Amino acid sequence: MARPDAPGTGLAIEVVDAGKVIDGVTVLDGVTFTAHPGRVTAFLGPNGAGKSSTLRAILGIDHLDTGHAHIGGKPFRDHARPLAVAGALLSPDAAHPTRSARGHLEVVAVSNGLPRSAVTAVIELVGLGDIVDLPFGQMSLGMRQRLGLATALIADPAVVILDEPHNGLDAAAIRWLRQVLRLLADAGRTVLLSSHLMGELEQIADDVVVIDAGRVVASGSLAAFVEGSSLEERYLATVSSA
Repeated sequence: MARPDAPGTGLAIEVVDAGKVIDGVTVLDGVTFTAHPGRVTAFLGPNGAGKSSTLRAILGIDHLDTGHAHIGGKPFRDHARPLAVAGALLSPDAAHPTRSARGHLEVVAVSNGLPRSAVTAVIELVGLGDIVDLPFGQMSLGMRQRLGLATALIADPAVVILDEPHNGLDAAAIRWLRQVLRLLADAGRTVLLSSHLMGELEQIADDVVVIDAGRVVASGSLAAFVEGSSLEERYLATVSSA
C-alpha cells in the first residue's frame, strides 16, 4: 500500500440527474454534482435528505431510476479493480463479530488480490496495532470506525467515500483523520465526506454540496458558499430556506 501522500490517479465522481423513488416516495430528485480529484467535497444535508442513498448509488449498491452516478466516467461495478478505484466507509458494522481486525483485513486483501503487506501497512496507518487480534464484536464504536477506515484504504484507492466517519472517534483520532484525508486529497485523490460536524468540515473541505429533501440546494467551493460567515450558519440558512 502506498503512503497517503503518494501520487493519486485523479478519478472524479459524477452524479447526473440521479432520481430514485421508493414506495411512492421520491428519495432523490435530479441530484447532480461532481466531486473533483485533489479536493475534499463535504456532502451535507439533514437526516433523511438523501445523502446515504446518493453514496450507495455511487457505489452501485442501490439502483437509480433515472440518471447515473459514475466514478472515472463509468459505473463503479464496471471497473476491473473496484477496491483500488474507490474505498468506502458507509457503516462501522461491516465485519463478522467473531473475526479479528487482522482476520477481516486479510479476507478483504485475499478476495481482492492484494498482498499481505497491504494488511500490515493499513494496520499501521490507522493505528490498529493494539487491537489487531480483538474480535470485532468486542470493539468499541471508535475501534470499529478505525477498522472501517482501514478497509476503505487498504487498496490505496483513487476515490475515498466516507459517511459519518467521525462517529465514536476521540479528539486525537479526529485530528488524525483530518490529516490523512487532507494528504489523500493533496495527492490527487477524490474525497467525498458526509458528516454533521460542521466545524471539522470547515477545516478540511474544499467544496460543499448540500442536499435537502432529495434535491441539491447548494454546490460549489467552500469559500464561495461560506462568504465570510461560518459553514454551520450558511448550511442552516440554506436548508431552512430550501
